[in-house]
Amino acid sequence: MAQPQVLFEYTGHLPECPVWCAEEESLYWTDILENEIHRYHTVSGKHDVIQFSEEVGCFAFRENGGFIVALRSGIYLTNRTGLITQKICDNPNNPELARFNDGGTDRDGRFYAGTFWGPGDYNGALLCRVDNDLTPHVIQHDIHGANGLAFSEDKKWMYTSDTPNSVIYRTPLDEQGEPGVRQVFKRFAVGEGIPDGAALDVEGCYWTALFDGYRIARLSPEGETLEEYRFPVRCPTMVCFGGDDMKTLFITTTRENMDEAEIAERPLSGAIFTLRVDVAGLPKLKFKESQ
Repeated sequence: MAQPQVLFEYTGHLPECPVWCAEEESLYWTDILENEIHRYHTVSGKHDVIQFSEEVGCFAFRENGGFIVALRSGIYLTNRTGLITQKICDNPNNPELARFNDGGTDRDGRFYAGTFWGPGDYNGALLCRVDNDLTPHVIQHDIHGANGLAFSEDKKWMYTSDTPNSVIYRTPLDEQGEPGVRQVFKRFAVGEGIPDGAALDVEGCYWTALFDGYRIARLSPEGETLEEYRFPVRCPTMVCFGGDDMKTLFITTTRENMDEAEIAERPLSGAIFTLRVDVAGLPKLKFKESQ
């Protein structure tokens, strides 16, 4: 069985939202708490950082060039240097209490972004969608921390996780991509880790990072654990597929809220890992603007 390998000499604060860019042979990701989007060119080893003024929860590439980015205050269009060119909407949560977190595009190129309810006193987070005409919608609520977004290739299912509540959901989608009633896909018991960011492979299996669980897992379409891979860090945060054959997993990890003793014991906390797998993953589509 393949073992995780460190991508390059780097540790971040809260790396999340890895996105593979095939045209550039590069991996992009956010460091939410450092207000950054990173780019690593896997051929040359060149590492670039785009700085923002607020936390960067998630982003996607745009077909028109640049990014669609969910910052704490709202969702914006930017160019490839991170310069904001248009504001789409405000954060529909109270931005003082909830920042944007996990997100990405569906199979029709619409952008989804979920929030994380900071106070933790109730499930106050939301899942939002920006349509191709830039119209925003709130499509789900009753969430503590939105994560684990992935869409089936046949466009029939949306997967999400609520990390603090230790649950993965799947939601049926109609022909227009509108969500029905979400269903529990898998719950995790205390001590198993909690489901964080995720991706789907071409066989319809769901790969989830298990925060506080030292591992990632591959789940069948029925929610059965098929494979697990251990990591030398406690908190993997998200996975994505990339590489020439889409059989390389890139896995972000964090050192958020870790004390000096834990970082000394697990110095790779915050690193990005790669893992070769046998089944290719689905590519992440670019955001498609109709205007």
